[in-house]
Amino acid sequence: MRVEVIIAWPDHYAASTLELAEGATVAEAIAAAHLPRAIEAPGVAVHGLVVRSTQVLHDGDRVELLRPLLADPKEARRRRAGPMPGVKRG
Repeated sequence: MRVEVIIAWPDHYAASTLELAEGATVAEAIAAAHLPRAIEAPGVAVHGLVVRSTQVLHDGDRVELLRPLLADPKEARRRRAGPMPGVKRG
């Protein structure tokens, strides 16, 4: 079966298309892909859905290595919104 393993950074990405035996797992695909910094990925998804490394893959699956968040999403949203009128922070 054919699967793709991909990891993306803000300015570039790395991908590997693999031929694996039926019944191969996410962990086996990641190991076979030999992508740079793959071991640092805190999570993994298949077609955007977070899965465990023991998940069995199917032909055509795309394994996505997830990066750690660079900023807290709530704090980033607050910074974009700016100060609220009438609210004093101290």
